[in-house]
Amino acid sequence: MSKWKNWKGIFVFFMVATLVVLCLADGAGSSPRMLSYPEFWQMAETGEIQSVRMGDGENWHAVLSDGQMALTPNPRALDGKERLLAMNVQVTEQQESAVPPLVFMGLMLGIFFIMMRSRSKGASMGLQKYAAVQADERVPEITFNDVAVAGETLQSMRDLVDFLQKPDHFSRYGARVPKGVMLYGPPGTGKTLLAKALAGEAKAPFFAMSGADFVQVYVGVGASRIRELFKKARKAGGGVIFIDEIDAIGKKRDNGNDEREQTLNALLTEMSGFSDSSGIIVLAATNRLDTLDAALLREGRFDRRIEVGLPDLEERLKILQVHARKKPLAPHLSLEDTARQTTLFSGAQLETLLNEAAIRAARRGGEHIEEQDLKNAFCAVTVGEERPRIMTEQEKRITAYHEAGHALITRLMIPEAKITRVTIIPSSRGAAGYSMSIQPDKMLHTRKELMAMICAALAGRAAEEMIFGPDQVTSGAAGDWKKAREIALAMADEFGMGETGDKEKDQRQILVKAMEMAKECLLHHRELLDQLAGQLLIRETLEEEDIQALIA
Repeated sequence: MSKWKNWKGIFVFFMVATLVVLCLADGAGSSPRMLSYPEFWQMAETGEIQSVRMGDGENWHAVLSDGQMALTPNPRALDGKERLLAMNVQVTEQQESAVPPLVFMGLMLGIFFIMMRSRSKGASMGLQKYAAVQADERVPEITFNDVAVAGETLQSMRDLVDFLQKPDHFSRYGARVPKGVMLYGPPGTGKTLLAKALAGEAKAPFFAMSGADFVQVYVGVGASRIRELFKKARKAGGGVIFIDEIDAIGKKRDNGNDEREQTLNALLTEMSGFSDSSGIIVLAATNRLDTLDAALLREGRFDRRIEVGLPDLEERLKILQVHARKKPLAPHLSLEDTARQTTLFSGAQLETLLNEAAIRAARRGGEHIEEQDLKNAFCAVTVGEERPRIMTEQEKRITAYHEAGHALITRLMIPEAKITRVTIIPSSRGAAGYSMSIQPDKMLHTRKELMAMICAALAGRAAEEMIFGPDQVTSGAAGDWKKAREIALAMADEFGMGETGDKEKDQRQILVKAMEMAKECLLHHRELLDQLAGQLLIRETLEEEDIQALIA
């Protein structure tokens, strides 16, 4: 902003100086001599006219042999230029400006000042726009009873309640109350909900804004909003300030965005400016802790970090119970089974799952949400809605063997996995079919288990190649290859399970070996593969009990 002010001053000075020089030059110069038309031609014939400038205006502009300027009425004759050239007079043609130079300069100055005033007004309105994006100052109604997270996460949040309600109690022990707390974890795990529940539990005002709200067109708006946010919290006597998606202003600095850097500096300054006993705690949320600026995470800033990860089985059950409170579940419906089937689901996905099931129950007019509603909702959330499309018989056969390959290898090589549905009905997300399996909920995986996962991912392509030949494999395995490559790369790079130390070479070797294992297994159980594919061609969809009956 200061740079712009300097340039504005230089520009104004230049314009005024130019205008003054033009005025002085205009006043100092002698008035041009007015020649009658006959007099003009007489002087031209005697060689007293050096040059003439013609235009569409009322006069021709002439320069006499002694350097004096002269004007003569424009005769608008077609042969004027030809006659003058015949007399060795220099002739130029130029369009007359409808606006005199001084008037033009004045006009430019006027436009400039109007623009400056508009910009100033716009910037002022931009700075005042904070009032239109009010942070929510109310005490939230939700508490920790409405949130289901890991025990250690919840305990860390309960400590923050004590910090807010009894800051003096900790200061007596010499404990420093954390000014900033960073909540990090995958999307949809409930970071915003936790922050709101903290304020509700502590009965403290909740000031929440998104990081994107601080990055605006006008320079300085973000920093102004940061200062205003902290000002409101101080005025309220404390509270919880929550900045969601702090990545928008807190990424590692690269000198590429002055506005973002000013906003970040304002945040760091404000956090250093309030005392430990102010009753203010600043929470921020991010999905990627590694992308944040180091100054944001140092001591005295966001130095307390709480991971909000994906829920385990017990936590998933609690989350489902919270979201099912106002939903008419069928008496025989077990949320425990649903919790087991939703490994790696986030809290947001679990809420979406129950909501989709409720929509299906309402659509069919049922009194309760039945198990089939949950099954259909599960498929819709994970792979998309079923969208029957016209497929050739060959496409159906390839898809049937592809999905049968996935199901068979999963059943044989990952026996603890649960296969809930296999179908050759295309989905709304572009899949020609899908094999739905629920992996075991485990923290650690052995090399054998990881290889089995890759084999299951590549089994569809292996079945296609084995049954129809290498030249008939299809593009339907694109997603499978992506998943297999990710696991293989993690084995070679992160888990140290490669053999050569070259992660790309090790990744390739793992994929080749897994493909060979999948083909060998399918070849050994060719009869089962044919049975599964045949049933899919007849029935299109096989449920869990059908698959168990076929692969006993």
